[in-house]
Amino acid sequence: MSQPELEATDRKILELLAGDGRMSFTDLGKSTGLSTSAVHQRVKRLEQRGLILGYGATIDHEQLGLPLTAFISIRPIDPSQPDDSPERLRGIGEIESCWSVAGDESYILKVRVAAPTDLEDLLARVRAAANVSTRTTIVLSTPYENRSVV
Repeated sequence: MSQPELEATDRKILELLAGDGRMSFTDLGKSTGLSTSAVHQRVKRLEQRGLILGYGATIDHEQLGLPLTAFISIRPIDPSQPDDSPERLRGIGEIESCWSVAGDESYILKVRVAAPTDLEDLLARVRAAANVSTRTTIVLSTPYENRSVV
């Protein structure tokens, strides 16, 4: 069953909430020309439809002591083994995201660590836990991240 088409006003609400998940219903109403109660109803409907999955905080990882971000591409050493890398790696806290991808690699992991030596240790743990080979890209800077594409 396909989802109903998204109205321009709902799209605007999603865009505003993606930029500031704590925006009040009153401020959403001012930005969309709707009453506070109408915005509240629309947001609840967007949540029920699964378009809004949750609300979160944007963390300054550098201040948290995790200034080094890297992407680790993994692929199984033995392709005949079960494709269970996400489960095998789930308990490794430095892994922020895990994406299944098409191409030479099976998954790409986004990780955050304090220093290059911590990344080296993490790579060894990832290889051992999932029996994979890795290719790593270190992030030098992040001009923007988590932009809304609504």
